[in-house]
Amino acid sequence: MLENLKQLVWELNLELPKNRLVTMTSGNVSARDLETGYVVIKPSGVPYERLAPADMVVVDLNGQVIEGSRKPSVDTDTHLYIYRNRDDVNGGVHTHSPYATSFAVLGQGIPPVLTSVADIFGGPVPIGPYAAVGGEQIGRAVLEHIGESPAILMKNHGVFAIGPTPELALKAAVVLEDVAKIVHLAMLKGTPLEIPEHEVARAHHYYQTMYGQKQSC
Repeated sequence: MLENLKQLVWELNLELPKNRLVTMTSGNVSARDLETGYVVIKPSGVPYERLAPADMVVVDLNGQVIEGSRKPSVDTDTHLYIYRNRDDVNGGVHTHSPYATSFAVLGQGIPPVLTSVADIFGGPVPIGPYAAVGGEQIGRAVLEHIGESPAILMKNHGVFAIGPTPELALKAAVVLEDVAKIVHLAMLKGTPLEIPEHEVARAHHYYQTMYGQKQSC
């Protein structure tokens, strides 16, 4: 079932340690199948180097395991809450990437001081409240505070990124860690200068409509 999607989710999960967004078995990537509505997600507590496409778990939007011999990620309820309440989201990523999570530990969002923040996030990277792992609390808090951003920092926890595809959710998580590192380094020397709000809006619109290989009419 959903062999192509399981292959993709496996590949994207392997990008997490490759990009130094996770350690050991933490973090996860999920994706929703547009036809069935089922969600494919990483299993809980399995080292990345031991994962195979067949280890990915297929669940329905209520958390019932449809296929897979392993227990799904402990963050499954978070992913499913988001999918049930955001029809435009078909991919989710959770990381504890160090630079981004350092802002989460401080309870701070990341201001638009880089063009990449404007381009990808369209404004400040928001900070959400602390929420307990293991239920829908995190998913609810994510949606209450993420706004139009594709990623959010959750206080005392880490990063959650979403997107219309799992690839774009992963991109947001990777860019967020890079941004957080640059801002961290800048803060060691002084106070980063924010890009004016009108320019953030212009840059975000331009990037979203012009960057990459857009299809022509």
